Amino acid sequence: MFEKKLPDNKNPDDGIVDVFRPAKGSAKVIIGNGVTLKGEITKADEVQIDGSADIIINTDNLIIGSTGDLKGTIQTDNADVWGKIDGDIKVSGTLTIQEQGAVSGTVEYQNLQIKLGGKINGEIKVIDKIKKITDAPKKETTSLQDSNKKDQSNTV
Repeated sequence: MFEKKLPDNKNPDDGIVDVFRPAKGSAKVIIGNGVTLKGEITKADEVQIDGSADIIINTDNLIIGSTGDLKGTIQTDNADVWGKIDGDIKVSGTLTIQEQGAVSGTVEYQNLQIKLGGKINGEIKVIDKIKKITDAPKKETTSLQDSNKKDQSNTV
């Protein structure tokens, strides 16, 4: 009655993406409000915490909702904090602390954005960007032939 009709040659699992059916290959974890979790999360593309968690986490993107409370060892590319986060935190990209967000502990980040009202406390350290080999200053090198010529001219 309320179903969308698909052409006969279409499979309902082919390429349909919505809130309840994420794209194939995406690894998203949501810890809902009122849920308490202890443990470890690895190899997740995105983790959203609206509940309480005491975990070791390694993810590409981390979102701490306004009701979220995260403690533990955190390693992520980007973090968006609306709630509370405490522990050993390493953000290789951008750490964004929203108006009601609070970050504490040992914090390492490459880029930092704090909205008015956001709080950060603890041991704070900026991660230096890793320079590409092509960006490194070039040293003058002398060829083996040049050094041999210099040696020969000194012996004459």
